Amino acid sequence: MASTLADATTDPTVDKALLELLVCPRDHQVLEQRKHHLLCPSGHRYPIVEGIPILLLSEIPQTHVEGTRSLQVGASCESMPASLPSPLPGEIDPFVQDIIGATNGMLYVRLVGKLTDYPIPYLRLPQGNGKRFLEIGCNWGRWCVAAARMGYRPVGIDPSLKGIRAARQVARQLGIEVHYVVGDGRHLPFAAGTFDQVFSYSVLQHLSKENARLTLQEVARALHSAGGFLVQMPNCFGIRCLYHQARRGFHEGRDFDVRYWTPRELASTFRATFGSARVFVDGFFSLNAQISDVNLLPWKYRTVVYASETLRKISVVFPPLTYVADSLYIEGTVKR
Repeated sequence: MASTLADATTDPTVDKALLELLVCPRDHQVLEQRKHHLLCPSGHRYPIVEGIPILLLSEIPQTHVEGTRSLQVGASCESMPASLPSPLPGEIDPFVQDIIGATNGMLYVRLVGKLTDYPIPYLRLPQGNGKRFLEIGCNWGRWCVAAARMGYRPVGIDPSLKGIRAARQVARQLGIEVHYVVGDGRHLPFAAGTFDQVFSYSVLQHLSKENARLTLQEVARALHSAGGFLVQMPNCFGIRCLYHQARRGFHEGRDFDVRYWTPRELASTFRATFGSARVFVDGFFSLNAQISDVNLLPWKYRTVVYASETLRKISVVFPPLTYVADSLYIEGTVKR
């Protein structure tokens, strides 16, 4: 079994089902594999590392340092880092053990190196019934796993080659079929109308508002007519969000800092892009904590999560609570 996993990891061939979904992120032309690269008819060339396409645009500034590192690895296959060891059944992937505090939020920091199970969250969407699902900024793939378990056909995209490698290993370990790509939400490598549902959590908040809007425009293009979106964003009026804004003097964020949006700003931005938008509560006191993870957390943090979940339920019947929630969802469908 170990040799089979190793062969699957080092194989340079892009999965045929994934290749059929991909287009050049520059001009949206069809891509063809030529050994360790994907090529479009215009001559744009993209490296493949261990069967993972790196579809980033090298001529533009990356939104995350991992995007730059992915490009560096793709540009020099001879300097590729060794493949990560595949976790044994029952073990947690080493990358996930190390990154859990960064991908799931500050309440999870004490779980770094101590995870006993993967924190796979509850996805607030109806059953997938075979619909094609795209996650923007998937990292190690927790939401893609959740989507697959709900009957979607997930594709995850992230600028981090390290994250995508781990995501593939986690999916194999859990017996989940997911496709992953190294790419940029501002330049999605998919044809127009490819997806039925697009999802993003704790990602667009780290982009400048200009880059977030560019990403939303690409999401609208990648969704088919009447396709749905569900995106998590921070609320500048949230109790915890106000605290963090005060700590930095209420200045606009830089680099990978969180950018805070008003509920009205979110609604108007998404409606301008998609034609519809509904803002509702994800949680309070944090931007990442999930009630589905509560048994993994220390007791003092469970209290925070339970309080958040209680307030979230109250917000359903008392919508004004939305204005002081820290984490918001925006959902809707494309209206063309």
